[in-house]
Amino acid sequence: MKKGKIYAVGIGPGSREHRTLRAVEAIKESTGIVGYKTYIPLIEDLIEDQQVHRLGMKHEVERCEKALSLALQGKTVSLISSGDAGIYAMAGILFEVIEKNNALGKVNIEVVSGVTASSAAAASLGAPIMHDHVSISLSDLLTPWSVIEKHLDLAGQGDFVISLYNPKSKGRPKHLQNATEILLRHRRKDTPVGIVINAKREGESVKITTLEALPTEEVNMFTMVLIGNSNTKILGDFLVTPRGYDL
Repeated sequence: MKKGKIYAVGIGPGSREHRTLRAVEAIKESTGIVGYKTYIPLIEDLIEDQQVHRLGMKHEVERCEKALSLALQGKTVSLISSGDAGIYAMAGILFEVIEKNNALGKVNIEVVSGVTASSAAAASLGAPIMHDHVSISLSDLLTPWSVIEKHLDLAGQGDFVISLYNPKSKGRPKHLQNATEILLRHRRKDTPVGIVINAKREGESVKITTLEALPTEEVNMFTMVLIGNSNTKILGDFLVTPRGYDL
């Protein structure tokens, strides 16, 4: 039996034009597709005769176990993530599941990068992450809030541009407000902030505001919040962080 293969595929923000060519190739080469049920419709145009396995939220481990099971049968499988597979997505969990099942070396693995949410949102805003920047998830499902608070505090001290993933949900409505309060210890009240909902997808919404005026009520799980550093500025409809060139 031939050795199976798992592609950990990042499909980007969700629109066809923002997928990578390698992601398209990997999905078309696969005999099986495993993914979160909300993401599968985003690649329906690539589904022909592949066997599709749709799983719900909070079943990330089960998705990886399914992909591994199929690959151990000699099949080629695409494990689907939105954005980039290696950024708050499925690639890391996949490697952990393979290790736990003593399957390292028993299947081939390829991580297929994609356009991540922070890059997509930044493009819609202009050029806000041109200088040193960090990504922080406000989800405390897997990371204690005390650790997230520390990350926010240190990023604020370090004057990094900050991309906030998972800024708000029904279960944690106050996390973004709390994050804003932490960052205001280190940032000016008029620090530029970009809010992008559904970045590079249908229904995209882009808003530029300030840290003090950040409208937390408008933010949801499909939102990226980009907080500028001390040099970030608003240029018309764009948010720009200078790289430091002498002009």
